[in-house]
Amino acid sequence: MSTAPAGRAPRRVILDCDPGIDDALAILFACGHPSLDLCGVTTVAGNVGLALTTANALSVLEFAARQDVPVAAGSPVPLLRPHSDARDVHGESGLGHARLPPPQAQSSAEHATELIIDTVAGSPGEITLVATGPLTNIALAVRRQPALASQVADFVIMGGSTGRGNTTPAAEFNIWWDPEAAAIVFGAGWRVTMAGLDVTHQALATAETKDRMRGLGPLADELLLPGLHGYRGITTRGGQAVHDVCALALIAAPDLFGCKPARVEVETRGQWTAGMTVTDFAAPASEHNALVAMSVDVTGFWDLVLGAWQRAGAAMTHG
Repeated sequence: MSTAPAGRAPRRVILDCDPGIDDALAILFACGHPSLDLCGVTTVAGNVGLALTTANALSVLEFAARQDVPVAAGSPVPLLRPHSDARDVHGESGLGHARLPPPQAQSSAEHATELIIDTVAGSPGEITLVATGPLTNIALAVRRQPALASQVADFVIMGGSTGRGNTTPAAEFNIWWDPEAAAIVFGAGWRVTMAGLDVTHQALATAETKDRMRGLGPLADELLLPGLHGYRGITTRGGQAVHDVCALALIAAPDLFGCKPARVEVETRGQWTAGMTVTDFAAPASEHNALVAMSVDVTGFWDLVLGAWQRAGAAMTHG
């Protein structure tokens, strides 16, 4: 089980997400890893509609005994494009075959962008902003408050790909869902740390990994395993990519990942390529706007993740 570095305070994190099975797993990781302090969750439509992504975030946090984490709902639609979802991958509920109780709490009255802007501005340089869904909320926030880009400690996304996509041949889902928002975000003047398909397709939940989950008690029996069982994000290499967990793991244990600086531009006009993250590793250093994760120590990753989930499960039963 991982432990917090001696003398170092946990990194405060706001997670902007669209739960979604892998988003739920990422929330659990953030709840369980001692180097992370989840201080807010904001929701956006994406994998399912906004009402469901928000309810799912609340339900997962209550299941993990983390009702203290504020949840604020954000945008129900992309900036310009028609709404779509990924129920064919995540199931009608968004959580695969997992059946959590409906949340007892309600989301905050404030909009997601307000929670992001106010929390970051109240602790400049201390908040790491993580986005594991479409980037609509982040684009709205940085448009409303451009200083946000210089106030965050770091900004990490799950999204994009330097090669092929998973929704179209060119585009990964989160970027494809709202490419105009993604273009705003990559052009906002900060460094975007991009955990895209290049790395998430290496961190697969195999049958062996799921066997290791079975000892985690109700967390595994009621959420992890039924969620993955109903998750139709299966790759051709014998496992399921737990995409969003990679973004949190990169913050908690950056040494597990190999990252390369690059210039990333988001295609918004292409008939066949909308949402493509055009990545130039040969761009001059002065033009770099991204740090792109390209490799991961898979064994170390799963040791890290299962350790965090074990802590989250222990907190549920003893909290």
